[in-house]
Amino acid sequence: MTDSDAPSDVNATPPAPAERVRIFDTSLRDGEQAPGFSMGRAAKLRLARSLEELGVDVIEAGFPSASDGDFEAVQTIARELRKPVVCALARCVATDIEACARALEPAAHRRIHLFLATSPLHREFKLNMSREQVIDNAVRAIESARRHFDDVEFSAEDAIRTEPDYLAEVFSAAIAAGAGTVNVPDTVGYTTPTEMAERIAYLRRHVRGIERAVISTHCHDDLGLAVANSLAAVAAGARQVECTIGGIGERAGNASLEEVVMALATRAERFGVSTGIDTRKLYPTARLLSQLTGQPIARNKAVIGENAFAHESGIHQHGMLKHRGTYEIMKPEDVGFSRSQLVLGKHSGRHALRERLAGLGFTPDEPQLDAIFTRFKTLADRKREVFDSDLEALAVGRDPEAVGPWHLEHLHASSHLGGNGSASVRLVHEDGRRASEAAIGDGPIDAVLRAIGRAIGRELELTDFQIRALTQGGDAQGQATLGVRHQDRVLQGRGVSTDIVEAAALAALEVANRIERAAPAAPLRALAQAI
Repeated sequence: MTDSDAPSDVNATPPAPAERVRIFDTSLRDGEQAPGFSMGRAAKLRLARSLEELGVDVIEAGFPSASDGDFEAVQTIARELRKPVVCALARCVATDIEACARALEPAAHRRIHLFLATSPLHREFKLNMSREQVIDNAVRAIESARRHFDDVEFSAEDAIRTEPDYLAEVFSAAIAAGAGTVNVPDTVGYTTPTEMAERIAYLRRHVRGIERAVISTHCHDDLGLAVANSLAAVAAGARQVECTIGGIGERAGNASLEEVVMALATRAERFGVSTGIDTRKLYPTARLLSQLTGQPIARNKAVIGENAFAHESGIHQHGMLKHRGTYEIMKPEDVGFSRSQLVLGKHSGRHALRERLAGLGFTPDEPQLDAIFTRFKTLADRKREVFDSDLEALAVGRDPEAVGPWHLEHLHASSHLGGNGSASVRLVHEDGRRASEAAIGDGPIDAVLRAIGRAIGRELELTDFQIRALTQGGDAQGQATLGVRHQDRVLQGRGVSTDIVEAAALAALEVANRIERAAPAAPLRALAQAI
């Protein structure tokens, strides 16, 4: 009997809905403070819109008192976003509270986030305040904020290094004054998961009025434990996690939003909670952040890194070809990747090679596969990664290091501030023919791609462009990776040069050659043009 044939129990009690954990994103505030991640107002607004589409509950848009630019960014985001709560940070100071009120006035849903340090170290050396003075300042600020905001969050900075009984006293006073969320920051990334769970449990038992407030956590990653500590807090009863895309933030950063969310989703049976995040938009949001800041996503980054769903080991690849669950606990599609990737390198085996060759249209018999595999291993020992163009060359008996038929003989490209880019190319065919073309595009890379497409008589549409340094120094080699659409198929090409435009041209030429080899009889324009 199948599941669909099983009788239903009309009297059965449906399972209780999972408790909701709020996702509080502070990429635009704490994340943006980190060196290398600073963003202008337009960039902040683009990321804020992406976070809204992602389903974030609370977006901390900035610290209005920090600068005029921060104030304007918060105000712009408050005016534009309608779904999430837009939050702004403030010290327990009247001028900060007033600045937040003005900046957040246009918001459909708004929150002020007050903070004040509570640990002995901060009380003595930073604030020069007694225990009583800290509580008095916090209460006054919360009461003042309540005149402008219905939604007030209070953070006890350096909460983990604060005496537990005193922290409970501070939070009790904060809730009595009107705070609806009390945040437990591990400001310096000092705690451990066990200690965090114990602290949250202690606060749930000892804070007066805690049933009227949400316990939040904000963990830093100085010891690499931010995500683990955040999950421990959730397991102990915290119902808001403060985090950032990619874990960006002060020093070593914050808890990574995508890691927290996917851990709660993947291990739902253990945590018993849910979030409102559309996980399919995690990778696109991370890509947008990378584009806006110019900071690449580390290949080995959990959930969103290039290697997160890539497999090179022959044993792993064999398992993946049998059942993806052997080596993947998440589906790449669920976080926004198109598919798993079997990366071919020196550790790869025959099964993965056969699979990739089949995807390229080659179906060698066993003796042919043996010969190709032998040549593949020789090439893989020389290269860190073997690409599709290399495999095509191996399959037809070519030298992968001299793949043609077209080679780049001349390239000139230029860009203009506020205008289009332009490029001219001259290609030489292995039979001696030459083709020249020029084009205008949205920047020099697009123009180069258009010129090469015209030279070989193909329509090539740029869908993706990435560049990364392979070496260090001012003369570092860069690897350009292009995604090119041709006849409803997206092909990838890679090129390496100390000049990124030349690297892009070589990547485009790799795609062009793959198209040419796949359809040698197709009519071409400008092949016979003499130079």
